[in-house]
Amino acid sequence: MRAFIFPGQGSQAVGMGAALADASRAAKDVFDEVDEALGQNLFRLMREGPEEELKLTENAQPAIMANSIAVLKTMGVRLADVASFVAGHSLGEYSALCAAGSFDLSTTAKLLRLRGQAMQEAVPVGEGAMAALLGADLSLAQKIADAAAEGEVCTVANDNDPSQVVISGAKGAIDRAVQIAKDMGAKRAVLLPVSAPFHCPLMQPAAEAMADALSYVVLQPPAVPVFSNVTAEPATDPDTIRNQLVEQVTGMVRWRESVANLFDAGVYEFVEVGGKVLGSMVKRITPDATVTSVVTIEDVEALAKEIA
Repeated sequence: MRAFIFPGQGSQAVGMGAALADASRAAKDVFDEVDEALGQNLFRLMREGPEEELKLTENAQPAIMANSIAVLKTMGVRLADVASFVAGHSLGEYSALCAAGSFDLSTTAKLLRLRGQAMQEAVPVGEGAMAALLGADLSLAQKIADAAAEGEVCTVANDNDPSQVVISGAKGAIDRAVQIAKDMGAKRAVLLPVSAPFHCPLMQPAAEAMADALSYVVLQPPAVPVFSNVTAEPATDPDTIRNQLVEQVTGMVRWRESVANLFDAGVYEFVEVGGKVLGSMVKRITPDATVTSVVTIEDVEALAKEIA
């Protein structure tokens, strides 16, 4: 079996989607529809930058989704014919749901613009932080976070793979965690260049904003089951998915478990749509799986031959 997986924030780069749009009318149509939905020339920002503006959460989130969906549309395949499951890392879960037909493209773009804005506004710049703990598993990362908290929020945000866990919370607590991580057994700790502490309780205002927004949109059953970030299990019920998307804002991204559970379900082939970020994580989680990253028109053509 095969799963299509979709990257999250951090996979954006100036120039993304440009060559694909030049080569594929289907890709260009995706970027045009997203621009129209947002009332913004997001694709010009993706194509030309500046990088600092593209990195802003409210721009990066819809841009990454648009790039993934443009790649998917360029494939010209019916998702249910080529994939048994979909999954996405953080905002990538919205890309996965769009790919599976739960949200239309315009709705997905608007939700991600709102999600990015709400996440940025939830915590004033400079009051929160995130750090990657390298050479640390979930258990060790939790111990480091607990030791560093000292009454402040400090929790695991992303359980990415057996050797990389991201923590999130108040800046003082994250700074303390970085200082003690090596002594507690991590290989090293690296502060992440993010503008807000994602996937931690400090994001509660953003969760409330998403609960409100999601209550107004149509969410169709997905064409194939979507593995949820917060449960690491497949979901198909629209109300369940809606609730999980709200929980996801403050909850831990259980990526390691999701990939392991997909593999246990019989998925031995993973296709990363629109990025080259998740593949290395998948290989560290399930070394026996095959991973294909599809970004360029050449990648699309090569995959088309493989799955035809």
